[in-house]
Amino acid sequence: MNCCDGRMICLLGLSALQYRKAMNVATPHLGKPRIGHSACPHDCPSTCALDIEIGADGRMGRVKGSADNSYTAGVICAKVARYAERLYHPDRLMKPMVRKGAKGSGEWADISWDAALDAIAENFVKAEQAHGVEAVWPYYYAGTMGLVQRDSIERLRHAKRYSGFFDSICTNPAWTGFTMGAGTLRGPDPREMAKSDCVVIWGTNAVSTQVNVMTHAIKARKERGAKIVVIDIYDNPTMKQADIALKLRPGTDAALACAVMHVAFRDGHADRAYMEKFADDPVGLEAHLATRTPEWAAAITGLTVDEIEAFAALVGRTKKSYLRLGYGFTRSRNGAVSMHAALCIATVLGSWQHEGGGAFHSNSAIFHLRKAELMGMKFVDPDIRTLDQSQIGRILTGDAVALRDRGPVTAMLIQNTNPVNVAPEQRLVKQGFLRDDLFVAVHEQFMTDTAKLADIVLPATMFVEHDDIYRGGGHQHIILGPKLVEPPATVRTNLFVIEELAKRLGVSDMPGFGLSEQEHITKMLPYYDMDFDGLKEEKWIDCQPDFEAAHFGKGFGFPDGKFRFRPDWTNTPAPNKPPKVLGAFGPHEDLPVFPDYVTVIEEADEVHPFRLGTSPARTFLNSSFTETKGSREREGRPEVMIHPEDAAAQGIADGDVVQLGNVRGDIRLHAKVTDGVKPGVLIAEGIWPNSAHLDGEGINVLTGADPVAPYGGAAFHDNRVWLRKTA
Repeated sequence: MNCCDGRMICLLGLSALQYRKAMNVATPHLGKPRIGHSACPHDCPSTCALDIEIGADGRMGRVKGSADNSYTAGVICAKVARYAERLYHPDRLMKPMVRKGAKGSGEWADISWDAALDAIAENFVKAEQAHGVEAVWPYYYAGTMGLVQRDSIERLRHAKRYSGFFDSICTNPAWTGFTMGAGTLRGPDPREMAKSDCVVIWGTNAVSTQVNVMTHAIKARKERGAKIVVIDIYDNPTMKQADIALKLRPGTDAALACAVMHVAFRDGHADRAYMEKFADDPVGLEAHLATRTPEWAAAITGLTVDEIEAFAALVGRTKKSYLRLGYGFTRSRNGAVSMHAALCIATVLGSWQHEGGGAFHSNSAIFHLRKAELMGMKFVDPDIRTLDQSQIGRILTGDAVALRDRGPVTAMLIQNTNPVNVAPEQRLVKQGFLRDDLFVAVHEQFMTDTAKLADIVLPATMFVEHDDIYRGGGHQHIILGPKLVEPPATVRTNLFVIEELAKRLGVSDMPGFGLSEQEHITKMLPYYDMDFDGLKEEKWIDCQPDFEAAHFGKGFGFPDGKFRFRPDWTNTPAPNKPPKVLGAFGPHEDLPVFPDYVTVIEEADEVHPFRLGTSPARTFLNSSFTETKGSREREGRPEVMIHPEDAAAQGIADGDVVQLGNVRGDIRLHAKVTDGVKPGVLIAEGIWPNSAHLDGEGINVLTGADPVAPYGGAAFHDNRVWLRKTA
């Protein structure tokens, strides 16, 4: 942890310009140039292993992917390669500040660290005295994937019995759908893509968001002549790399999967012997799929029958077919069903039996890290309510259902996330944050949309300025991220803030508090018989199970070892299942017995004839990197992709200002007319800051917070909207 010292006291008296200058020259740390080893801290399955140049002046230089790491393989995305641009950005937050004027007015006064932490603790105590402990809601997410800095907030939550946090916004539909079939969240070694004869990249724009997937897929193409199939809802950079590109309507992935399995049974590609041994009801599945023909799927997906037949034939005759299943296609109200249906293809074909074959989404279940003390799990009280992260707008505006029919939230600490920008139902979120009776402290690196509406803003360290540990769901490594450069004297780690609040709130003597980052890391590693120093020497741990375990050679993750074609949608354990008291979410009673296309999505109608997807931008990562000049220049401005037929019908030309709207609100942005989208489909890339839009409101004005069945999640790519030309 960083400690208050004379340098901080001196710098607190400097002007904003002086802060920036102090930060940009870095804290002196003279020595020889060297290469430091770390991990990318951002919310990406690749969690790349990094080699970072550190100059003799102690400043961060160029960032490269580690060539020694077998998954990263020397390749990283351009935005992380330019990380020094972010670390030494002139607009980085450099001092604690307290709001002076009205919320959102932009009027701030300097405050010392001690005074700021005292004020946060005092407001938490006031909230507790007025409405009970559940009035305080610590809120966080994946702005850093470092386990110590990210998850320590949970220890404070549980120790104080503050409202619980159901982290639904990103992974739940995908994780749930996968475990409904496989019974666990792991799969074939992702490096096996390089040994495949057919790599299917389904629902993830890997060129933009998981560059290492492309590293191994392209290697298979070059060395083995492998075919690359890309399935998505628009012509993104990954689709441009495909041998077969399947552009389907949003939310219709399960229909395609069912048709592929229909063809496998029809044409003799289904591995009946494998299913007899390893699946629950192949006979019932075959009967169910008898009517799920390519013609049936073509009418739903917008693909041609020939496209579906060609894809089905390719994977059917290619034993080493590797299905790399992403998050994107699951962010619909039928997303868990779509993931399960796509996963079933590998079992029908028996692809799991072959190196370079099977299906993979995440390896999250393979890491044996002990986090219970870090997160304060011993203190968990099941009677404390749990609030859904994705429904923050409803919670802060007093929705009784979202609040679990209990009292209001009147105090928050926010770390590692930017809900005023990234959460669904943005107008409700902003309305809630503007409440006069809501106290909000935000610990951040930049003045985000959320920080702008806070009462107190605290400056946070970046990943090279503190110790932490990372694990990569998209691969198999635990990676150490040690402190490599000295932080500015006036910024603090997440752990520091949690520890200092624990002291002020009377829980610092409880187990798990009072430990350094290095001590927490060592406590997580007993399975590997290693400590912080040992991991620093090794750089990472390869946790990949052997072939038989990774390919489910002794059975899948259920007690009977059988893959589930017939999932138990409301009783199956899952990596992030809601607490039992909350029950199943969404229209779970409408979920199918077998893999199928279900119309629980937000379908277009006469008033809202378009379907909107809010896909990631190449040089942003959620709301990170939106502050850097390089990323903003490459992205240009907020735009919506419109098919030429739809544009012509409304007299819209490329570059025109258009308005999109639905029952949640409306926004204006510029049109990008392109045949890269299907008629009736609109795509808006990137989570731009709200202020980058013409009216100061972002794309999440249009997205909904209805939970995805059965275990929750946010359906960011499942929105019906109207569109018109405007001024």
